[in-house]
Amino acid sequence: MPDIKEVIDEAKQTRDEIKLKIHLGSKELQDEWSDLEDKWNDFETKAKLGEAADDISDAASVLGEELATAFKRIKSAL
Repeated sequence: MPDIKEVIDEAKQTRDEIKLKIHLGSKELQDEWSDLEDKWNDFETKAKLGEAADDISDAASVLGEELATAFKRIKSAL
C-alpha cells in the first residue's frame, strides 16, 4: 500500500491542475468535481487524523487512492 503522504501529494497535485481547468468541462464533470471537493475535505481531515491512528490512516489511504483515480479521470476528460 502506498505511503499516505505520497497519496496525498499526488492527489493534491492532480486536484490543483483540475481546479485550473474545471470550468472548461461539461456540467456532468463539474457536478462530479463538486462531489469530489466534499470528499477531498473529508479526506484531508482523515489524513491529518491518520498521523495518529493506523486505522484512520488506512481508510484515508484508500479514500485518497479513490480520489486520485477520480481526479485523473476528470483531468483526462478535460
